[in-house]
Parts: sequence; structure tokens; C-alpha cells
Amino acid sequence: MGRRPASRGLTRGERNCAWIERNCRVPEGRLVGQPVELRPFQREIVCGIYDNPAGTRRAIVSFGRKNAKTSLSAFLLLLHLAGPEARRNSQLFSAAQSREQASILFALAAKVVRMSPGLSRYVTIRDTAKQLACAELGTLYRALSADASTAYGLSPVFVVHDELGQVRGPRSELFEALETASAAQVEPLSIVISTQAPNDADLLSVLIDDAKASGDERTRLFLYSAPIDDDPFSDESIRAANPAFDEFMNRDEVRQQAAEAKRMKSREGSYRNLVLNQRIETRSPFISRALWQENIGTLEDYNGAPVTLGLDLSSVSDLTALVAWWQGDESIQVRAWFWTPADGLHDRARRDRAPYDQWVREGYLLTTPGSSIDYDHVAAMVCELCSEWDVAVLSFDRWRIDQFKGAMQRQGASDELLSLMKPFGQGFQSMAPALDATERALLGKRISHGGHPVLTMCAANAVVTADPAGNRKLDKMKSTGRIDGMVALAMAAGSAAPAEVAPPVFAEVW
Repeated sequence: MGRRPASRGLTRGERNCAWIERNCRVPEGRLVGQPVELRPFQREIVCGIYDNPAGTRRAIVSFGRKNAKTSLSAFLLLLHLAGPEARRNSQLFSAAQSREQASILFALAAKVVRMSPGLSRYVTIRDTAKQLACAELGTLYRALSADASTAYGLSPVFVVHDELGQVRGPRSELFEALETASAAQVEPLSIVISTQAPNDADLLSVLIDDAKASGDERTRLFLYSAPIDDDPFSDESIRAANPAFDEFMNRDEVRQQAAEAKRMKSREGSYRNLVLNQRIETRSPFISRALWQENIGTLEDYNGAPVTLGLDLSSVSDLTALVAWWQGDESIQVRAWFWTPADGLHDRARRDRAPYDQWVREGYLLTTPGSSIDYDHVAAMVCELCSEWDVAVLSFDRWRIDQFKGAMQRQGASDELLSLMKPFGQGFQSMAPALDATERALLGKRISHGGHPVLTMCAANAVVTADPAGNRKLDKMKSTGRIDGMVALAMAAGSAAPAEVAPPVFAEVW
């Protein structure tokens, strides 16, 4: 069932569509067992991949849930395992973030094989190993989950990255291992198929934005998403993100989901992300992505104004953050410094799903020798700033402050300098007015933070919790990643305007 000459008058993509319809069966749903009849949007994707004059290296397919993404992936997989795209003795893989997700694509492909008289004669199903094999061609497919060690030493010619939008942060070791492993192949093909990720910094968002901006002819992008400013609950918005809405989707069920999201604001973020395929966070962050971007501003030289510093000391191997805040000539100037131990940097980058090594190379993240934070390096920076700037106060979290004061003394800090250090509570009483001051400045577009990438990561991760009176504080337990920079920023802002009080403003989603 391997590669055959293209039928007369058919393009490569049309030939592949014809093979899918001739050999594949609908794996589940109300049409289960019937021959596949590709819908127009599916044909557009298949032909877009295989009729690309430049040759497709990577295809990114993104639309809302329940548009048969995984079924389409299964058809393409079988096309390369036992169809006209098969190459003898080739390795094929699907990759997902969890074992459960990895098993879904395998299970659908196996169902297609079992129901197909032609495929079932040639393809062997190995349920326990999550493998499909075509002995006649020597081709083998395996389903992998995010255990990166299983991906090294492989040489894939075809890979499906299933639901890559679940990856938080710009990196996935499994993705990188499979993408770099295909260098030995002449025409490797990767299919990324997923609903959108919530944040700009997430891996799928990075790939989509690069595909839009790079003009790389070997990358094909098929993005179905509702315009962010349109009515999110209309059929038009739903249809824009769901090409199967008028084909085989349960329209009444989707409309019901829209109605529930309209009634209950807590569901709107999830609805926008999963149904409308919009790049929107499903949780409620402290500051919206758009608002943070509006405050990138212009960084100015120091003008002699009083400076407040906020210091959030880390545990042994996490981030330590120092943020400066002063009134510049045109806006409130914010500067940030971050430290992390040099040892174990790659492991922490993988754990936090953040490009720490890249930020170190670019100078946005400083390292200290060894496997734990060396506070002497931080103290040296504080002493240098205090000697050059008019520092009014250095606010700090009481945790580990005795160790830091010792480091300051070792750096030669005077008693006058040590007297600038003031404890800043992390509870509602101290943090509520600090967050109000930070939020008020951001809403007024009065801050210039310069887009510091580590601080931006912390802002994206920051989530607040409130007491019964509505007072707020940053909640590290509910946040999805490091927020040390936002804690330091809030302390600096609160120290600069301790008497300012304002009612809380509910932020948009990040």
C-alpha cells in the first residue's frame, strides 16, 4: 500500500485526499465506520501541505475544539505509514504532553485500521506499546508522551505534535528533541495540530507568530480564530474558529456553551480559548497582557529623583528580583535585575518552561556561582545603586533578610545605608495598597518598564487573591510560574506611594 504514481490530472495533495477517502473510515461519532468524506477545510489543509511548491517542513493547524483535529492527524499518519507518502523503513511519531493525550491519537488511528479492509491487511496494531507497524514497508509508528529521554536517538520522517498549545512557556524538550532528530531525513514533515495557547510566550504562540512574520515558505499555517473584537457569542465568531460548525459539529451544544460563558464570566476565558481559539488566558491574572504592553514606554537615564527599591529574595535555587521605581521626566521608570544560580540552569529552565539560558546570554538574567543564590552578588548591586542614585528606601520581604544584611555588611554597607532597608509585609494589609498603586500607574499608562522579558514573564504569571473586604495580595500558590519580579515591583511601588488608596480594578485576561 506504499507510494503510487499520482493519478492523471491529480496533484499530490488531491491524490492523498483520494487515498484517505478510499482507505480510511470515520473512527467514532455518528458516522462511525463510514468511509471518510473529507470536508472542504480538511481538503484545503491536506492540499496546502502537500502541494506547496517549496515543500512543507512544518504545518501548523489550529482551530477550536471538536473539529476532528485528532482524526485528521490519524489520517495523515496512516498516509505516511502505509499510504502513498510512506517511505520504506521510516519512523513515525506522535508527541503529546501526557500519556492520556498521547494514547488518543494512537487509539483513533488503530480504530481506523481495524475498520478498514485494506489497511487491516497490512498494518499490525500493538496496543500495549502504542505502536502501528506496516511490515511490508518496514514503517513503524509510536506514540510518545513528554518523557524527553525517549525521543533521543530517533530519526523521525513524520511527527504529529498533538495539542502543543498545552505547553506553557516557549520550550518543550520533547518538541525540540523530535524536531532536531529529523536532520538525517531528506524531506521530514512535522504537523503541529492544536487549539491556541493562552500566552504570547508559550511555544505554540511563538511558532505561530514566527510563521506569520518570517515568510518561511516551508512553513504552512492554517489558523482559524475568531477576531478578538467581534461579538464572542455570535454564530459568526464561532464559525470563524470552527470550520466544522456547518459540517459535523453539534451546533446546539456549542451555542449552549456560548450562552453559559455569556452568563458566567468565570467561563468566558476558557470559552474564548478553547471554542473561539483565541490567545486568551483562562485564569484571572493581576495585569492583562495588553495593559502591560501599553506600558513598555521609553527608558530614560536616571534624573536624580528619589528611588525606591523592592527586593524579593529567593529560596536556594529560584529567582531573586530587585526592582527600582522612580519618577522620570516623562513617566515612572522601572528597572529590574534578576539572579539565579549558575549550576542547574538548564534544569530550572525546563522546570519553569522559560528560556533562562537565553536570558543569561542576553544579559537579562544574572547568575551567581554554585548551586544556590550567592547574596553577595545581589548586595554588591544594591550598594552600587545606592552610591549612584538617591535611594529613599529598600523594601524587602522579611524572609532570609538576616542573611542578606550579612552580605550587605560584607560589601561594606554603612549604617546609613542599612537604615534604608525597611521590611514590607506580604499580607493583605501591606500588599493591597501596593497593588493598587501599581495597578493605578499601569492603567494610567504612566509606567515605562522597557519590556524586560523576565519581568514580563512574572507579570504574565501573577495572580491575586482577595480577602472578604476586597483587599488583594499576590498569590504564589495560585500562580502558574515565577512572580518574584512582580512582588518586588509591588513593594517598590507601595514604598513610593504608601498613602495612596484606590478601589481595586478588575484586570482583563492576560
